[in-house]
Amino acid sequence: MTTQRALVVGESLIDVVHRRDGRTGSHPGGSPMNVAIGLARLDREAHLLTWFADDDAGADLRTHLAGSGVHVVAGSDGAERTSRAIATLDEHGAASYEFDIDWRLPERVPALDPLVVHTGSIAAVLEPGASSVLELVRAHRGTATITYDPNMRPALMGTPAEAAEHVEPMLDAADVVKVSDEDLAWYAPGEPVTEVAARWATRGPAVVVVTLGGDGAIAVTSGGVRVEVAAPRVEVADTVGAGDSFMGGLVDGLWSAGLLGAQRRETLRAVDAETLTAVLTRCARIAAITVSRPGADPPTSAELD
Repeated sequence: MTTQRALVVGESLIDVVHRRDGRTGSHPGGSPMNVAIGLARLDREAHLLTWFADDDAGADLRTHLAGSGVHVVAGSDGAERTSRAIATLDEHGAASYEFDIDWRLPERVPALDPLVVHTGSIAAVLEPGASSVLELVRAHRGTATITYDPNMRPALMGTPAEAAEHVEPMLDAADVVKVSDEDLAWYAPGEPVTEVAARWATRGPAVVVVTLGGDGAIAVTSGGVRVEVAAPRVEVADTVGAGDSFMGGLVDGLWSAGLLGAQRRETLRAVDAETLTAVLTRCARIAAITVSRPGADPPTSAELD
């Protein structure tokens, strides 16, 4: 029997951020970790299956996760070292990355029977962990909704053709996909994002959402529904974690709409434009709050409501 909890699978690491004013800072990061935190701040029970070390940096990650109420899955602290990502911000606050990553899953993963399983980013492409992630996702499809954010990292993924070897099996396994227009510009250069989203929606996902930065987001469903929402105008501090907070909001919104769980798969496929628009509008608000303040700092439900 599935439980009202989310299982997020993927990397957690230390982000070292170089800003244009010469300042350098470090803080916990990692796309899946940010999604787990976003869900916990929206009052969802979020469990993070990750990989870090029992060292000072790993202790910082545990403290950060505990501060938002995220549960770390047992065995996640078996790495030899805690991974790092080095981010350099441009004049618009957008980040480019270099990575020092060790990614794999614990040898034994406890059964959690989640309602939804989310993964993506580095965890879904970097071996030896990526193959284990795909296997875990497939094992949960019988009971849980699968959500996926490719969060393309060219520095780790090679060419688009090489990345496709990992992305396409995940597309086949996923019920909900969120991808940025920047990701698609690299992965499918020259193709309109709506055409790529529509094609992806024929592979297996019920819903494919493309985020457009300050221009909002569009969504395409396997049933042929298309919606577009605008982004609220805010003063941008930086864009770190914006897509992750949007992703957390997407899972939360579909959860509130009663569309998660394998038994709701066909209902999700039949989602109507009104429901999807309401979910995406709230996601855009969540992302707007995140970009209005430094770092990956998604809002709580109290801040939204």
